[in-house]
Amino acid sequence: MKSNLKKHLIAIPLCLALSLISCKSTNESKETIPWEYLIKDDISKGWTPLGGDAKYKIENGAIVGTTVLNTPNTFLTTSKKYGDFILEIEFKADSMMNSGIQIRSNSLPYFKDGRVHGYQVEIDPSPRAWSGGIYDEARRGWLNPLKNNPEAQKAFKQNQWNHYRVEAIGDTIKTWINNVPAAYLIDDKTASGFIGLQVHSIGTDNSRVGKDIMWRNARILTQNLDKFSRRTPLKPVITKNNLTEVEKESGWKLLWDGKTSNGWRGAKINQFPKKGWVIENGELTVLSSGGGESEAGGDIVTTNNYSDFELSVDFKLSPGANSGIKYLVDTDINKGTGSSIGLEYQILDDALHPDAKLGSKPGSRTICSLYDLIQADPKKPVHPIGEWNTAYIISKGNHVEHWINSVKVLEFERGSEAFLKLVSESKYAKWPGFGLLKEGQILLQDHGDRVSFKNIKIKLPNNKK
Repeated sequence: MKSNLKKHLIAIPLCLALSLISCKSTNESKETIPWEYLIKDDISKGWTPLGGDAKYKIENGAIVGTTVLNTPNTFLTTSKKYGDFILEIEFKADSMMNSGIQIRSNSLPYFKDGRVHGYQVEIDPSPRAWSGGIYDEARRGWLNPLKNNPEAQKAFKQNQWNHYRVEAIGDTIKTWINNVPAAYLIDDKTASGFIGLQVHSIGTDNSRVGKDIMWRNARILTQNLDKFSRRTPLKPVITKNNLTEVEKESGWKLLWDGKTSNGWRGAKINQFPKKGWVIENGELTVLSSGGGESEAGGDIVTTNNYSDFELSVDFKLSPGANSGIKYLVDTDINKGTGSSIGLEYQILDDALHPDAKLGSKPGSRTICSLYDLIQADPKKPVHPIGEWNTAYIISKGNHVEHWINSVKVLEFERGSEAFLKLVSESKYAKWPGFGLLKEGQILLQDHGDRVSFKNIKIKLPNNKK
């Protein structure tokens, strides 16, 4: 009897204590989490449709999107843009309909005529079951699929309401589906943008007309995120100096591993420069040395030669900086002072560096231009100094294109009458056969200013090494 009494005397206060703790926790959450609720009683308040012509309406407190024929993907997007946030939302999708929730997404006039692009938290009722995975809409495709996360794949409830939690803080995006960790991505492609609710295109498929996707209880948090952020047991998918799923499938290779100097050497020496360049935090940086051309560590080049290729390089300029990406380079052509000779994708702070106003043709030394020969489109979408930009160069046969941030800014034909005339009127006129090599090295230029590079990738025809 004494023993039982003792148990009850201990148990009663413990239950009471747990009850008090539970109540206090519930009250604190209501008081301290400053959620902003996104769905109002009027769909026109805070939301804008973009892309296609699917129909949206408010019904019983939920946004309902309905499919229609012959229209592209449609997105109901928040009028407000968000950078760092925690988002919680519930959804229910017809079992026939793929959908998604856009985050940090944008619609820009220069990008594919305003097409919505950016991160998408997938809604996937198909047997693949990648709901909660992260897709890059209209850009890079799958970034964090769920093929190695069976627990998250099993968490999706077919034809029922499902709950998403999405944390986008800095370069990290984490997702949960019905409280099961789904995706963990580290990627810094886009820092802010709208949230969008997708109704996927059905083309001409009459069997999918009138299918509904519904969203409710959408709330977002933008303050004190570190306090409310959750840990995830998942291993992160890191895109920096790595290949995405789509890149692997389509034959891209890393041209720099993000850690060592493997595959690179000095343009005029047989080893990587011992000064002037640093490899740190996954970035390859040429240091400032006063603005002189190849006077510190000197240019660096690939140890291999390339003919036909697609090249992608992320670069970041410091204020007033000058550099370049050269291709089809032969380091034996110029063994004297200055930079090695080759076609050059100009990298420049157009606002502060005097070279922007020089050149054989007006504007031919501005950023993205074919240096001293062809000016890039003045409407080029260049990100501000101190932010990352993506240079993309296509060289196939004699056809060459320069791109910046997914937008083409110039193209030309090597060896054409127009090209030869430009060369004859430029600083390259003294180099016989300039720009006509069948193959050559790729070069990153030391022009005495601090410029950083990362995500250096190349795609060769027929997956050549």
